[in-house]
Amino acid sequence: MNSIWPQSQETIQLLADAEQGDADARNQLMERHRDSLRQMVNMRMDRKLKTRIDASDIVQDVLIEANRRLDDFISADGMPFHLWLRQLAKDRIIDMHRRHRRASKRSVDKEQRLNVGGFGDRSSLELAAQLRDPELTPAAATLRNELEERFLAAVEELNEDDRDIILMRNFEHLSNTEVAEALKLSQPAAGMRYLRALKRLRKVLGDSDVNDDEINGSGE
Repeated sequence: MNSIWPQSQETIQLLADAEQGDADARNQLMERHRDSLRQMVNMRMDRKLKTRIDASDIVQDVLIEANRRLDDFISADGMPFHLWLRQLAKDRIIDMHRRHRRASKRSVDKEQRLNVGGFGDRSSLELAAQLRDPELTPAAATLRNELEERFLAAVEELNEDDRDIILMRNFEHLSNTEVAEALKLSQPAAGMRYLRALKRLRKVLGDSDVNDDEINGSGE
């Protein structure tokens, strides 16, 4: 499954043009990643925060910051642009959550979780695959939305590290290589963290443990 993030070749060219002072390339670079960034932000905002802040506002703030810091990013010649951009977004979301949930985090989490019972006959991998299936007909949209809500409710039961890597792999569709780079881990360590997270997710969903063959088949 393709990543939600744009393909890198055009991004690389836009970065090269921006380095040469092309203002239009800078604007194109930001706009090219706006929708992907919105998806990433939206899936990581909890429901309580969504009632107070629009994901588009966070996206705009992140793009402004990215534009301001772009020259430093280009000079650093570090991680791929989309991984850098998502890190800016992740930091911004964490900051917003801290501001709005500092005093009531436990009660808010308890109120917003949905009932995840009844999924003992579905593996989390099968559920995730259905959520990202681009061939679903319009008639399946309601079921897809319900599955997504329940899946995300189960994900919310996980700790922050497990939740993050599940979203990175199953919603952003980042490869294990990209996850490893984003988390500053070796590729084997990133794969093992994903395996452990899936096992915990399946426990929440009432599934049997995932095995190594399933992980190996879930993407490089």
